[in-house]
Amino acid sequence: MLKINEIVVVEGKYDKIKLESIIDAIIVVTDGFSIFKDKEKIQMLKTLAPINGILIITDSDVAGFKIRNFLKSSIDNKYIKNVYIPDIFGKEKRKTVKSKEGKLGVEGIDNDIIITAIKNANVNINAKKTDKKITKTTLYELKLTGHSDSRKLRSCLLKKLNLPEHLSSNMLLDFLNLKCSEENLEKMVKEIETEII
Repeated sequence: MLKINEIVVVEGKYDKIKLESIIDAIIVVTDGFSIFKDKEKIQMLKTLAPINGILIITDSDVAGFKIRNFLKSSIDNKYIKNVYIPDIFGKEKRKTVKSKEGKLGVEGIDNDIIITAIKNANVNINAKKTDKKITKTTLYELKLTGHSDSRKLRSCLLKKLNLPEHLSSNMLLDFLNLKCSEENLEKMVKEIETEII
């Protein structure tokens, strides 16, 4: 399995499932063209981009390039790397018919081809990651989960970090471990607590 520090952006959930068997990375799904109207997700990607960069892996069809170009117009390009999947014609196993252009998407491409495409994008593969210090236990101990006022406290933290209000606990953990130490998180939470009291 390849360890990748960049935040990987893919079109759909099946692309994410495919890549999770090949790479160890944070993978964000655009849900196809839904990303065009999802201001919160774009803001989250803009916030994450300067930390570790963004790696875009979309299909090689017209729709994939529209999504890729939208992301490139929304996020500072100095933080973006592009992985280009070659044009391979065929049909994904789960589908009954070929796509409009007849090309395989990320989910249908052979693992070795995806790995080669990632390497061709000059991605720092197997980069050593720092051990995660912030866990679900940390979130509980800081009253961000599992307490009567957790929702309000977590909402204030998300606003402070400029993150979407509906961010899951797992995505919050991923972000926090990229962005700050346990000590910094504790300090932020204490500041928030004094502001809302």
